[in-house]
Amino acid sequence: MSKYAIAHWQGTGKEGKGTLSTETKFLQDTPYTYATRFGEAKDGTNPEELIAAAHAGCFTMKLSFVLNAAGFTADSIETRCDITLGEGVISKSHLVVKAKIPGISKEKFDECALNAKENCPISKSLNSAIEITMEAGLL
Repeated sequence: MSKYAIAHWQGTGKEGKGTLSTETKFLQDTPYTYATRFGEAKDGTNPEELIAAAHAGCFTMKLSFVLNAAGFTADSIETRCDITLGEGVISKSHLVVKAKIPGISKEKFDECALNAKENCPISKSLNSAIEITMEAGLL
């Protein structure tokens, strides 16, 4: 499988502006700027936000597969991913997952969540370069 995205930029790093588009066209000329990345602007996205979305989505789907393999089906799984960027380097990805899963023990849930954290493709890609931490709780 191969997927792609396209970034387009005009101008300087600080005053310029860019757009991001994805193969599926879900993002189509989505704006990103210095202000959406390092400031408070909310009228666009940024690379770190997209990495956070990718990690949260990948982990959540992997957790669903792990739970299914263990004989459980989640009523709901919600994962927040916080990406830390400092001194020009992404240094941490922190996952906070909350799930409602009928019949599962806290111990089994923790085991499944750890499996998903260690084995989702985005975690595997990031793990060699950054610290990945997690908090997992049942609802």
